[in-house]
Amino acid sequence: MTGDMNIQPLPQPTATTRTPAVGGELLKLLTPVEGLIAAGQTASAEVLSLKQADQTFQLLLKVTLESGRQTTVQATSAQPLPQGTSLAVTQPSASNLAIAVQQSVASSVATLTRIDTAQLPVGTLLQGKVITSQALPQLPGQPAVYRSLVSLLNTAQAGSTLDIDSPRPLRIGTLLSAQVQDAQTLKFIPLSNRQEQLAVSQQLVTQVNRQGSLDSLISALQALPATDETGVELRAAVTRLLANLPDVQQLSTPKGLAQALAASGVFLESKLLAGQPPSVAADLKGDLLKLIAQLTTTLPASTNLGAVIAANTLAQALPSFVRNALGTLGQVSAKPQPTGFPLPSRLLKGQDDEGDLEHLLRLAAAAVSRLQSHQLSSLEQTGLTDDGRLMSTWQLEIPMRNLQDIVPLQVKFQREETPPREQPNERREEREAKQQLWRVELAFDLEPLGPLQVQAQLLSGSLSSQLWAERPYTANLIERNLAALRERLVTCGVNVTDLDCHVGIPPKGPKTRLEQRWVDETA
Repeated sequence: MTGDMNIQPLPQPTATTRTPAVGGELLKLLTPVEGLIAAGQTASAEVLSLKQADQTFQLLLKVTLESGRQTTVQATSAQPLPQGTSLAVTQPSASNLAIAVQQSVASSVATLTRIDTAQLPVGTLLQGKVITSQALPQLPGQPAVYRSLVSLLNTAQAGSTLDIDSPRPLRIGTLLSAQVQDAQTLKFIPLSNRQEQLAVSQQLVTQVNRQGSLDSLISALQALPATDETGVELRAAVTRLLANLPDVQQLSTPKGLAQALAASGVFLESKLLAGQPPSVAADLKGDLLKLIAQLTTTLPASTNLGAVIAANTLAQALPSFVRNALGTLGQVSAKPQPTGFPLPSRLLKGQDDEGDLEHLLRLAAAAVSRLQSHQLSSLEQTGLTDDGRLMSTWQLEIPMRNLQDIVPLQVKFQREETPPREQPNERREEREAKQQLWRVELAFDLEPLGPLQVQAQLLSGSLSSQLWAERPYTANLIERNLAALRERLVTCGVNVTDLDCHVGIPPKGPKTRLEQRWVDETA
């Protein structure tokens, strides 16, 4: 939908948040509890979740008694109390809680009633999800107004709640995109393409939380003993996966690198859509799925695999429901940044009461989630930049052999296409080459050099690159060989404009990768 929506006016111009006035409000407990709060005593409560049901609102409250004991209760309210709101409550009867003050206690996640344009400048794109929607009493001769609570999903205010008025009702659960017009006004943006991006962002957070490093799985596969428990078919699946891993020599040739990129697992779905059978060519994600299938049939019937699969399926299909059921997940810790590159390593610890094959299954499932995290990161970073350029992103990870070690190589390609500007007497291929800006990022940890990151961009045959080494010795070694590298690049016909090495890691800006642009010295 399009149009403007207004954020509720402030009672005081200097305030940035407000809390709902709930004087004399009674919260009806869905399950009556006798003696939850002793007569004459007051307890503190926090709203863990909010759900609208017709004209009432269902709340999940965490109640903390004066003794320090905590419990959760479900209640209904005539007014929406945003998630994270703190309350002081008493219990007049077994079926009710009464808010003991005229206003709910101030909370760091209280409802936003204005936009701080210092943090969110005019033009900033906000993305959110509608939590509640109510029709306000209509005055004679005045248009209808609908009041809604919208939970923000992006920017530095992610997790906060906006209290807005709209000329049209907003369907509960709808994902919205809106642009900041001023401190009190937002403008809706049609969701034809944005809705898919919001869905990708939400799924990406789930996948990042479930993913595990590829090298952990490969190390476990290499150490897997050949016993009757593993079985012939399982060992064959392990052998096929390990045999398809490329080595450093293969990745040093253009043909070998192209084969490794195609077999990285990022393009499995594209191959299947094109009608290519999974067994025609090697594919890391396909091999992982075959391994999981073999592990599933090999595990004994007494394993708790069914509960694991059910929990993972529920977490993937209903992430918001799981977060609400678990209470404050996502509120007490910083939100992850899925689009950060490189994807950080994550280890899954084995449990004492699980068998080796069950832990191997967990590692394999986490490895698939890691590949999916790269795929979803590619989708999230693909789109139009603020100046109308089309940016396409391919992010992937290749486990490569380095002697006896397996080194994960993370790669990201970005192609940025500028609007065509035809010049007289200019050939088409020359015009297309000028319109494309390529960026490449590499990240790997290769002993004895240690962690390395490479950033490069290519425009119209001109290359600029920055290398980052976390170990000072490695940075000095690279610095001494930059002249030779520049000479080899020039020999290949590349115009090198900038080539430097630094100690540490690349700086991370406050903007998303899609909004960032490196300085183009040749423009």
